[in-house]
Amino acid sequence: MKFRLLAAVGMTALVGGCAVPDTTPKPVEPPVTRTQAQAAQAAQLQPQAKVLKRKIAIGRFSNETRYGRTFLRDGDADPLGKQASDMLAARLVESGSFLVFERPDIDKLKREQAVSGPGELIGVDTLILGSVTEFGRSTVGQSGFFSGTKKQIAHAKVEIRLADPKTGHVFFSATGQGEATSEAGDVMGFGSRADYDGTLNDKAIGAAVSDVMNGLVTKLTERPWRTDILKAEGARVFVSGGERQGLKVGDTLAVMREGEKVKSAQTGFTISLPAAPVATLTVQSLFGTNETDEGAICAVTSGQLPADTRPLFVSEVGK
Repeated sequence: MKFRLLAAVGMTALVGGCAVPDTTPKPVEPPVTRTQAQAAQAAQLQPQAKVLKRKIAIGRFSNETRYGRTFLRDGDADPLGKQASDMLAARLVESGSFLVFERPDIDKLKREQAVSGPGELIGVDTLILGSVTEFGRSTVGQSGFFSGTKKQIAHAKVEIRLADPKTGHVFFSATGQGEATSEAGDVMGFGSRADYDGTLNDKAIGAAVSDVMNGLVTKLTERPWRTDILKAEGARVFVSGGERQGLKVGDTLAVMREGEKVKSAQTGFTISLPAAPVATLTVQSLFGTNETDEGAICAVTSGQLPADTRPLFVSEVGK
């Protein structure tokens, strides 16, 4: 009897010492150091600089892996590529730094315009072309005398390119990778079961899209800020762009004349010669309700605007 009691106590202690792994899926985001995280937070607290919201659209995002191809009837029914495209579009909109336009479902918009009335489709500055180039799952596990573990791992890799829709020139490319894991285990037959976890696929693709976003946003925001003159009434000038682009009352802006456009025989591209200053403006007030209709009312503080303002543009002073 005494031996049985000691054996039971020893078995209880042994079972108690075996930890059951956490079964919550864990998406693995791109590693960021504490210093980088603190620098990013500090940058967000700095006064907002003038930002030109580049007009962008996702032209194509395909699935170049073997995953799911057996179930596809045609390219338009690609669920993996469509999922990655929707995730990327959502993150670009959430960033607040871009004007994102619909392209994959543009036919649906045209059909709706045929019912509700004519609309205006806007051209974009940059097309994003991308694909899921790697996707897979694996299962690893360990087993002992009293316990065992089983880990499911999903891995995804996406690649994107930025292209100028006017010339087709690809001027940037980036790669993003992500993983998601789920672990389960049991001790002496008790514990969680390692059933197939379909959410790992979504989390791995989401992590890969988040990874590629860093380089993508940096490249898209490199474009210097400039805007156009909407209307000129004597010394009062209406320009496009307002608070959401970083404009504030009291800002000084430069009115510039576009340089002559000359086609290069070497590259085949049209090159604009340097612009020339025409006048200086001071922002007096802002108007508009959202990023698509906002503007600024400015006063001419130096120089003089010509009657035809079409070859002119507005930029930051000294830029």
